[in-house]
This record gives sequence, structure tokens and C-alpha cells, in this order.
Amino acid sequence: HTSRSCRTQMKPGNQTPVTEFILEGLPNTRELPSLFFLLFLLLYLLTLMGNTLTLLTVLCNSRLHALPMYCFLGHLAFLDTCLSSVTVPKILAGLVGPSGRAISFGGCVVQLYTFHFLCSTECFLYTVMAYDRFLAVCQPLRYSVVMSRKTCLWLAAGTWLTGSIHAVIQAFLTFRLPYCGPNQVEYFVCDIPTMLKLACADTAANQVVILANIGAVVAGCFLLICVSYAYIASAILKIRTIQGRQWAFSTCSAHLTLVLLYYGPPVFIYLHPSSSQASDGAVAVFYTAVTPLLNPFIYTLRNKEMKKALRKVCNSFPEASKSSPVRT
Repeated sequence: HTSRSCRTQMKPGNQTPVTEFILEGLPNTRELPSLFFLLFLLLYLLTLMGNTLTLLTVLCNSRLHALPMYCFLGHLAFLDTCLSSVTVPKILAGLVGPSGRAISFGGCVVQLYTFHFLCSTECFLYTVMAYDRFLAVCQPLRYSVVMSRKTCLWLAAGTWLTGSIHAVIQAFLTFRLPYCGPNQVEYFVCDIPTMLKLACADTAANQVVILANIGAVVAGCFLLICVSYAYIASAILKIRTIQGRQWAFSTCSAHLTLVLLYYGPPVFIYLHPSSSQASDGAVAVFYTAVTPLLNPFIYTLRNKEMKKALRKVCNSFPEASKSSPVRT
């Protein structure tokens, strides 16, 4: 074990702090770096385009912008764009050459903090969106009163603040440990499990606290989402008309699909520490790069209002170009 050998071979007085880490990247990608570079570049560009269109659609449509459901969707699109930007560009740099895999100690701290900040904020946002759907389906008469514009903004701001606090705790617990070498990170991003393997100190207490912290957040949010959807399912079964059931199901199916796509991979990684690097890398890429790409398409394809508003936004660009005068 690398951290054990470091602790046993180096005395406290002779430890040299690590100033740079080397991200090993994704396994099985170095044989065909050009192919994987084009694949991840296409994936990243599509993610930026899809989430940017979703965000513009919500911002440019006054009706959608005023509805809490689409306000939260705009925050989700922005989060997905940032999350993909934290991981994919570094993967692309690593595929270009060995120099692209290097990251400074400070850069690693920032990357780990930002990565967990965005992931935890998205986790809290999914919980808030489940509460919003619960109010819309189970208490429709009180929905506009309870989920007011002010309440919506406070809930959205609360997800960002809580996610930031959670990420600060994780980054502090990880980098308060000494790092004296080796500096080879067996992952494509600076994340907690791989960084603890490189620490030149006993990490048992850190692992317990960090896993308990992450587990409490994930389990708590997932439990609240499950409770919300238990009430929603009960309310849907009581609706007598087919049209009413279809509306209730359509308004919740997209969010439920995203929740299942989001929560599955992190649980696999953090609750199965003995899993291989290859399996962890493939799963992590799915929820950090693939899921942000799927989110806007899932919400757009399953929502008539979003498709209608998106067509208006797309049609406004040609009209704007035609109406602008051409100067000679």
C-alpha cells in the first residue's frame, strides 16, 4: 500500500511536502488517445450546448422563469455545466500528453473542493425539486402560496450555501493530512478516496468521518426524496381521471429519472471501496460527464412546455439576424 510504505520509510523530519500531483487519468484510454480525445470533446461540447440552451430557454421565457420547477431546472443546468467543466477538460489535457496530467497541490485542493461543492449542491437541489413536485401534486391549492417566488429563491440559495459548507469540510479533512509522496493519483480527478491513499499519515479516522458525512448527506437527501415520491404515488392513485394521472406522472417522471441516474454511481464508488480503478473510473465518468449531458434532453423531451419554449428561443435567433440591418 503506497501510503503505508510512505509512512514507514520516511521519518517525520525528512518528509518533503508534495507540490504537484500526476493524474493517471482513465484506464484503457492511452492505447487510442486520439479517439478518446474526440469522444470526450464531443461529449463536452454537447453537454455545454444542451445545458446552455436549457438555461437560456428558462431565462428568456418569462412564464417559465416565474415557475419554481423551471427556476430549479435552470440551476440544475448551470450546475451540470460547471460539473462537466471541472472534470472533462482535465481528461482531455491528460489525453494530449504527459504534461497535461500534472496538477499543482493548490489546483488539486481547488478541484476536490469544487467537485464536491457541485456534486453536493446538485444532491440538495434534487431534494428541493422533489419537495416542489410533492407540493404541486399533493397540495395543488396551497402550491402558489407555499412555493412563492421568495421561497423558491431562498431554497435555491440554500442548496448552494449548504453544498459549499459540505465541500469545505471534505476538503479540510482531506488536505489537513501530510502528503510526502508518491504523487501518482490513480484517478482522473482529485477525489477523496484516491487522495487518502497518498497521505503520509493514518487515514482511518478520516475515512470514517468522511464516509459518515457523505453517507449522511446522500442517505438523508435520498430518504426525503423517497418519502416525497411515496406521497406523490399515493396522490396519483387517488386521481380519478386519466388525464390527471398523466399530468401528475409526466411532471414527476423526468425528475425521478434524473435522481436514479445521479444517486446510483456515487453510492457504488463510496460504499464499495474495494472495487477496481477501472470500474470506479467508468462509473464516475458516467455521473460527472454523461449524466450532465442527458439531463437537459430528459427534461426537454418529456416536457411539452420546455419543447415549446425551446422552439421559440431557437426561432428567435434567425429572426434577430434578419431584422438587424446590414451596413456596407
